[in-house]
Amino acid sequence: MGITTKIIKLIVLLTSLYGCSELKDKQLTQEKLNQSQNPVTIEDSLTKTTWNNIDIQTLSGHTDTIWSVAINPQKNLIASVSEDQTIKLWNLQTGKLVDTLTGHSSGVLSVNFSPDGEELISSSKKGIIKVWQIDTKENIRTIKAHEKAIRSLVYSPDGQKIVNSSWDNTIKIWNAETGQLINTLTGHTKGIFAVAVSANNKTIASASKDQTLKIWDLETGQLIRSIIGHDDNIRTVAISPDNKTIATGSVDKTIKLWEVETGELIKTLSDHSEYINSVSFNSDGTILVSAAEDKTIKLWNVEEGKVIRTLSGSNAGVNSVLFSAENQIISGSAANDNKVRIWQKSN
Repeated sequence: MGITTKIIKLIVLLTSLYGCSELKDKQLTQEKLNQSQNPVTIEDSLTKTTWNNIDIQTLSGHTDTIWSVAINPQKNLIASVSEDQTIKLWNLQTGKLVDTLTGHSSGVLSVNFSPDGEELISSSKKGIIKVWQIDTKENIRTIKAHEKAIRSLVYSPDGQKIVNSSWDNTIKIWNAETGQLINTLTGHTKGIFAVAVSANNKTIASASKDQTLKIWDLETGQLIRSIIGHDDNIRTVAISPDNKTIATGSVDKTIKLWEVETGELIKTLSDHSEYINSVSFNSDGTILVSAAEDKTIKLWNVEEGKVIRTLSGSNAGVNSVLFSAENQIISGSAANDNKVRIWQKSN
C-alpha cells in the first residue's frame, strides 16, 4: 500500500470519528436544551405519582360551620363537630352517616378519637369536655373544664392523658381514664387556638392569639420555650411524626416550620391568600397539608417548602384538614358550605 493511500484512509477515519463525536455533542446539547425548556419540577415529580387525579366525596348533614374533623381507622369512622351543636359519625369508606351524637348545648369546637379507637372526646364553646363510648354512642363522662371556650383538645399518643386549650389562656391536662385534672399550664397572654402532642409523649406545642408558639414538657408541665415569629394570631399547630419539626399556621397567611430541639425557624411556606386554619403532617412527615380561609387545601413538600397541589371545591373557608391515609385527606368547611369532604387519590 502506498503512502498516499495510507494518508487518504487515515483522513477518512479521522473524519468519521470526528463526525460521531460531533453528533453525540449535538445530541447532548439538544437534551440539555430540552431539559431547560421543560424542567422536571418538584411539583411535577410528586403530582405524577401521588396527587395527579383526585376524587371528591361530599358529605352533607351539618347545618352550620364545621369546626373540626377526626379519623378512627380502627372503627372505620370520621367524626365531625359543628356550630350546630352536634357530632356526626360517618363511614370512612362509603361516606354514609352512621350516627349523630347530641348533648352539647353550644357550638362544638373540637373532636378527637382515643388512640385505641374506643372513645371520642369533644369540646364546646361553654368550656365543656364530653367523653363518648364509640360502640354504644353513650356520653360516659362530662367535665366542666373551663369558663370559656375550649378551642382544641387531643389525646396523648399513649392514650393516658387529654390535653386541651382554652380562650381563658390556659392549657389543661387530664387523666383520660378518670377525668381528674393533672395540671394547668399558664404562660400565654391571650386565648389558645390549638395544641398538639408529640408522638413520643414528651412535648406539647400550643398556638395562641398572642402570636407565640410555646413548647411544654408533657410530664412536668414546665414551659421549655416560647417562640415569636409570626406577625399575627397563630391558629393551628402540628408536630411531625419524628418529633423534630413543628408546623404553625397563622392569620399572617404563612405556615412556618420550626425545629423542636432549638426553636429555630427552618422555613416559611407562603402560597395561601387568606389565613391558615389547620395543618397536618402525613405519616412519615414528608408532606404537610394545610387548610385556609381562601377556600383551598394545599399539599406541601416539607423538605423543599414547595406546593405539590392545591385542592379546590369548598364554597367557604376550610377549618379542619388531616390525612386519613397516604392517599386520602378529610376536611371540614365553614358556614355557607357546612360540608365534610373526602379527597381520594385516584391515580
